[in-house]
Amino acid sequence: MSSPPSVTVTRFAPSPSGNLHVGGARTALFCFAFAKGRHGRFVLRIEDTDQKRSSDAASLGFLKDLEWLGLRWDEGPVFEAPDGSSIGGGDHGPYFQSQRLEIYDAAITRLLEEGKAYEAFDTAEELDAARAAARAAGRPFRYDGAAALAMSDSDRAAARAGGKPGVVRFRSEGRAVTIRDEILGEATLPAGEVDDFVIRKADGFPTYHFAVVVDDESMGVTHVLRAQEHFNNTAKHLLLQEALGYRIPVYAHLPIIFNPDGSKMSKRDKDRALREAVVARGLEAPPNGRDGLPLCDQATFERWRGDKTVQLPGEVCSAIAEVLGVELPEINVEDFRRSGYLPEVLVNFLALNGWSPGNDLEKFDLAFLCERFSLERVVKTPAKFDRAKLLAFNLDALQAMDGETFLARLRAHGARYHPEFVARIGEANFAILAAASHPRSKTLDEVFRGNRFLVEPDDGIAWERTKAVEKALFKGEPTGLELLAAAKPELEAVAADDWSASSLEARLTAFCEAREVGNIGRIAQPLRIAVSGGTVSPPIFDTLAMLGRASTLARVDRCLASLSAAAS
Repeated sequence: MSSPPSVTVTRFAPSPSGNLHVGGARTALFCFAFAKGRHGRFVLRIEDTDQKRSSDAASLGFLKDLEWLGLRWDEGPVFEAPDGSSIGGGDHGPYFQSQRLEIYDAAITRLLEEGKAYEAFDTAEELDAARAAARAAGRPFRYDGAAALAMSDSDRAAARAGGKPGVVRFRSEGRAVTIRDEILGEATLPAGEVDDFVIRKADGFPTYHFAVVVDDESMGVTHVLRAQEHFNNTAKHLLLQEALGYRIPVYAHLPIIFNPDGSKMSKRDKDRALREAVVARGLEAPPNGRDGLPLCDQATFERWRGDKTVQLPGEVCSAIAEVLGVELPEINVEDFRRSGYLPEVLVNFLALNGWSPGNDLEKFDLAFLCERFSLERVVKTPAKFDRAKLLAFNLDALQAMDGETFLARLRAHGARYHPEFVARIGEANFAILAAASHPRSKTLDEVFRGNRFLVEPDDGIAWERTKAVEKALFKGEPTGLELLAAAKPELEAVAADDWSASSLEARLTAFCEAREVGNIGRIAQPLRIAVSGGTVSPPIFDTLAMLGRASTLARVDRCLASLSAAAS
């Protein structure tokens, strides 16, 4: 066994099957903090040996997500950050497993030559029959390698020459294996629990178990921090490390993150939420996107709607939800970014899902986490993802910002996710919107979602007939609708070049005083409903200033015409 490196090295090794799940982000965060707090290296590699699940495009999503969270890797795929700096590279690449086949093949050849591994040519049908027999006998399936081991070299050569698909299996010899874990403690898998498992598949690619062991050794990984679901896999890894003469890293298996109801946070949660909404609405065909074309084909939609095991692609799921106005649960880092959460808040919150600094301290930054993080304070039990608490954290962080910082962060979010909104509202009005929205914003995105009326066509405004609208417009003496009609000439009297929040407030305050109708709220709410369609908007005079004179008057006219007719 080789001597351990003197520098602490951790790694995060996702498979490129989509955007980064928050559970994976928490693992990456702990790996990053553990290494950085000990002046070590944080390595990123992409485990893409499963060709059915992997794609370079999906890998890129991981890189963006990690960089946005501030988890810049010391070694790994080269990535150009938004600030123009380059991340990654290193002396232990390539960092995509699909590009490391020669390294794996050399190690497998050594195991074959030493009799620690062997080729097996069982067909899928033979393996299925063996599994069925084990089920019928009420025992777990364990691969029996006797027939494969009994094959002669000429038999194996003939099988290969005949094109019979073969794999390479590791000879575990049915030994008991003891796992020592820094979080879960020590556990022993009894003899026979680990059978002769596959280390190279028929397609020539190594299995996860083999590649991860070879990579951890060649990249100098000293500490493996990963989810508890990998705990039993560690037995296979320990056997391979012993057979290859490798170091044994320190293992620490992290608690799984659950939803508040105790279910596992899964990418399926979004698909499930959309399916429930579609079924509840009786939707039989996919809705159209902005280009007027269906967001997916009819056959796919019908198959998905009728079969819960079928999932729509993530981007299709999100697009349909947006058109239908369905809020999907955030599961991936990109979901939270799109929803307007701050990266520093998400980092802070994720750290508390399974770890605590003690002393009831909850608010801290990434530098603090790196300085204080230790495995001793990682809990064994599953963590509950409290979305209400995350939202409260985000609210606190936004409220603590100065106005200039909030404007900059809001502008950047808008440029990424709502460029049409930003372009239509204009720079001056955007600054007004930011200042008006800052005191009540819980996320960056709600500023855009809650104020779409500002950029909609004047004839596109529709008025909700909720209890709050009914009360504001049709109750009292005079009614809100009557006050709106009476206030219209006051609005028309304000010239376009004097159309500002202060001028409007002065004129309408005088209007309310002259009519003795009480405070400004008596006219503010009818005006808000007229121009926005609902009872919520930024402060009314800021809202009117942003809309401008022409749009305000056009919307008031339409509201009076539409709702006066409905009231009569």
